Amino acid sequence: MTTNTKMKTLVIDGTKYKTNLNAKFERRVKWKKADDHIIKAFIPGTILKVYVNKGDELKIGDRLLVLEAMKMRNQVVVPVSGKVKKINVTEGEVVPKGHLLIEIEKKAE
Repeated sequence: MTTNTKMKTLVIDGTKYKTNLNAKFERRVKWKKADDHIIKAFIPGTILKVYVNKGDELKIGDRLLVLEAMKMRNQVVVPVSGKVKKINVTEGEVVPKGHLLIEIEKKAE
């Protein structure tokens, strides 16, 4: 059995592996780190309470909102310090997974 693929090197945790990677793998969307200043819904649900207003100063761990999903009330907290740039939801709104909830301004360094 012959194939027209070439062996490629795949590095996982510093260890190199020689393997055949198929075309589907080559076309995949490459992973990139999420922006901590963009808060998105991690699960579909209903916004029960919004604790912040545009312009509020925030510290890491401050409450942003409550997202109810499957009868669980999830407290969404801010992962970075900054100022609320924009709030894209209102209380009572039903949001899908991945919906942009709140934007945080990046602090000038």
